Amino acid sequence: MLGAALRFAVGTATVAASGWVLRALQGSPRAVGARPDEIWPVARRSPNYQDGVFVNVDPASSISLDREQQRMLLWELVGSRDSARPGKPIPLAVPPKVQTTPVDLAASWYGHSSALIEVDGYRVLTDPVWSKRCSPSRTVGPERMHEVPVPLQALPALDAVIISHDHYDHLDMDTIVALAHSQRAPFVVPLGVGAHLRKWRIPDNRIVELDWHESHQIGDLTLVCTPARHFSGRLLTRNTTLWASWVIIGPRHRAFFGGDTGYTKSFAEIGMDHGPFDVSLLPVGAYHPAWPDIHMNPEEAVRAHLDIAEAGKGLLLPIHWATFRLAPHPWAEPIERLLAAADPAGVEVVVPRPGERIDPTAPSAPSAFDPWWQR
Repeated sequence: MLGAALRFAVGTATVAASGWVLRALQGSPRAVGARPDEIWPVARRSPNYQDGVFVNVDPASSISLDREQQRMLLWELVGSRDSARPGKPIPLAVPPKVQTTPVDLAASWYGHSSALIEVDGYRVLTDPVWSKRCSPSRTVGPERMHEVPVPLQALPALDAVIISHDHYDHLDMDTIVALAHSQRAPFVVPLGVGAHLRKWRIPDNRIVELDWHESHQIGDLTLVCTPARHFSGRLLTRNTTLWASWVIIGPRHRAFFGGDTGYTKSFAEIGMDHGPFDVSLLPVGAYHPAWPDIHMNPEEAVRAHLDIAEAGKGLLLPIHWATFRLAPHPWAEPIERLLAAADPAGVEVVVPRPGERIDPTAPSAPSAFDPWWQR
């Protein structure tokens, strides 16, 4: 076991140290969500649920760090604070590109894994986190490195909100509750995650829970819950809820949302079953050799894109970087490595500023050639 600080750093925001728990829970105990016994009645119907926990298609490698290796890793996390944060304020899209007229295909990145994906006139919001911290506490935990680029109430009418898994940097209680009041869209979530929403008094008729390979129809839009290689947990228990990637299929266009995942053989299967995709939103940050199977590095993101997209087609939009410090690598390193790997592979990458809207059907994507992260 790596200990609480390491677990937290890999992007889970999972709280394990008792003193930290006591301080964190002074903020909002409800944010922790449902208990395992409240999740189990739904989770147990899945063949991916074994011996009381969900399991990956690709088992994670067993990496055991001795005490000295743990000490060195924690020192690396603490010592990298300066390089893991930008030297200047992260530029936001000005003005924020919030469009009220539906389009055939577009994606707006709001930071980390929060994005608005537009497919054939439908709007799908992914992993919305608008809070200052990704934590059960409003005073303890990773803090935003840039402001929210668009107020939550300024979002257009949504057709669905999809969640990849229950870690705090992907499932935020305050944001979910606010969306339940400001929007009418359903929350489409992996199995077990619905128990957290019910704990926060989201009505049952607003919650759709799916296992891997199950789908939900909204008009002629199809949302497919597909595998990812990760884990779950909001406090001391792990893997009581499912983690997932998502396929978004319209009548004419398709998008893929990777959520939070390590590289997995499932990408090739997803590509064969549901691809090719016009745009893929894939995580590229918070990687480290100590946790190689739960967060992709940039080179693996390029490989994943090639697995799910037809050769030479489809945009790759990087997510899961720049907003929260969850690993010791330099904050802009994911993008530099991604571009270096994508060019020889013939993969077109677009890197929007937080709040920027990208239309892959346009003749060119200007932000793909604007290295704003270097300023």
